[in-house]
Amino acid sequence: MINYDSIPIFELIYVIVNYGAGSRVLHKAKEYGISGGTVFLGRGTVNNSLLKFFSLYDEKKEIVLMGTDKHTADHALVELNKDFQFEKPNHGIVFTTSMCEIIGSRCCICEENEEERGVNEPMYQIIITIVNRGKAEDVIEAAKAAGSKGGTIINARGSGVNETSKLFNMDIEPEKEMVMILSKEDITENIVSSIRERLEIDKPGNGIIFIQNVNKTYGIYE
Repeated sequence: MINYDSIPIFELIYVIVNYGAGSRVLHKAKEYGISGGTVFLGRGTVNNSLLKFFSLYDEKKEIVLMGTDKHTADHALVELNKDFQFEKPNHGIVFTTSMCEIIGSRCCICEENEEERGVNEPMYQIIITIVNRGKAEDVIEAAKAAGSKGGTIINARGSGVNETSKLFNMDIEPEKEMVMILSKEDITENIVSSIRERLEIDKPGNGIIFIQNVNKTYGIYE
């Protein structure tokens, strides 16, 4: 069994930016000690009547995921915020969550770390819901009904035991949609309950929801 008290504190950095900016984020992050990352395509949902009027409310987004140790993550977030000015509207969002271990990266080797693992009460949480394709908008609507301001939708693919269908006697893995919603901790339960009820998540094959505590954020507006 792994003793997580004796290994470094790793963090997963999420950066959500407009389409085309992901590569620039990765380039800058390397300058601040992060060896690399992965860019996913997604689309944002915003509550803006003008954008809806012009059918522009499904904005293309890029989601950059980068893993590193806590010290490097803290430094990188400050510098990335200076570069991309996440505090300004529509410039993007960046936040971090904790990880126990990173496997498969030579730049994140487990060594002894004497830093005390303090426990901080989270102010924000990330709700991730994975559902069948075409259901993401239902997730967003259910979340908004419970107080959310929107989220980011990412295309994915499922491979669970309840998630295959037959076409000409071949197993087909259906496309999925993953919805990322940042929530204040005090309304997370209401949002999750709303999504769970509307999407009937408890029924096999209808989806899955998981929640992570967020450590630091830039670009979040009340």
